[in-house]
Amino acid sequence: MKLKLKNYLSFCLLVVFLSGCSQETETAVTIGETQTADTSEQTATGETEQELIARALEIHDRVLTFDSHADTPLRMIEPGFDMAVRHDPNETGSKVDYPRMIEGGLDAIFFAAFVAQDIRDDEGNSRAKALGLQMIDAVVASAEENSDIVGIALDPDDAYELEDAGKRAIYIAVENGYPIGNDISNVELFYDAGVRYITLVHSSNNDLADSATDPNGPEHEGLSALGEEVVREMNRLGIMVDVSHGNDDVFYDSIAISEAPIIASHSNARAVTDHQRNMTDEMLRLMAENGGVVQLTMLSSYLRDIPENPERDAALAELRANAKPAIEMTEEERLAMRQAFSEISRQYPDPSATVEHVVDHIDHIVEVAGIDHVGIGCDFDGGGGIEGIFDASEVMNITIELVRRGYTEEEIEKIWGGNLMRVFREVQAVAERLQA
Repeated sequence: MKLKLKNYLSFCLLVVFLSGCSQETETAVTIGETQTADTSEQTATGETEQELIARALEIHDRVLTFDSHADTPLRMIEPGFDMAVRHDPNETGSKVDYPRMIEGGLDAIFFAAFVAQDIRDDEGNSRAKALGLQMIDAVVASAEENSDIVGIALDPDDAYELEDAGKRAIYIAVENGYPIGNDISNVELFYDAGVRYITLVHSSNNDLADSATDPNGPEHEGLSALGEEVVREMNRLGIMVDVSHGNDDVFYDSIAISEAPIIASHSNARAVTDHQRNMTDEMLRLMAENGGVVQLTMLSSYLRDIPENPERDAALAELRANAKPAIEMTEEERLAMRQAFSEISRQYPDPSATVEHVVDHIDHIVEVAGIDHVGIGCDFDGGGGIEGIFDASEVMNITIELVRRGYTEEEIEKIWGGNLMRVFREVQAVAERLQA
């Protein structure tokens, strides 16, 4: 079983790498890089660019900044990876560690134990569950080893208490309901381990729900009967229901069945960028009626239309065609594969999305759903990372652009964490009622 779990871990790592390799370019962005060349020039607010940036950074420091999605636990179970050490994203691909959270002024984060979809049988379910629990254990162990700077958080108030103590709040999620298998008791097992939201499905259909990106199309026409049970059990326990990666029917089923508001932990607006992973205006309006929240993510393909790049597509297709199955690769072969993808990315680069694209999506969601229903879920270490927000050290650039566009401190506080915390509290309130 250990060997099989190790191979499966390699598969998960490769899935994350391949999903994000096209996003990674050698980018180093400093605070306020989008500023004008002449910092003495007045902005639309009547301030100089330097004054606007200074005001934005003060706001960024005062509000609770909460990123709802990072796949960092996969990194944390790599031998020798230390979250207390600052890593160079261009050298290692790592986008989050504790020093860079501090640099970026990121106060709280959901670390998602991502489990790639594999064979749906008892052995596959068992392997997925074991890997999910291994990643959760790694998150808890890392927090305990670095208790002077971070702490595990279970409830909304924990983030504010840790912030007052000068620490970063670490919340835990599971991305992909696959580790639940067909055993509903596993939902409570993960809750007891600290999990506070579950992304129902990932890039392929599972036993709970249909994926937005499964090449074979839908299987359950939304949630399966088991998936409906899981949503109700999440309501009972106080786990947020996350519909990111689910197809449109999964969204509609979840919003109809859940007694608590739902979230999309890392999704954008389809009217701005036509991608099946993004949410339509109808979905955004229903999310507002439901009281839920859509967390903007930092993947270029979700933020702007992908430019045609036929040479790159052909090179990637040839590389994949000649590659071994991921679970059969040695460590050296995986490294070679990563280097080959990086070389293709350098040779045929796609222009990255920018901070402006991010706030274009925020503007649209605010217009359609309202200021109370939008947040930030970067998807660092799962493919997220764009020009100006390449890793956790640069998230303050979102606040700078929000200030530039005229958002108030109260609105920025809602976007950066207040809205998600409101949903979190409402989910807990529903659980208390159901348990009573």
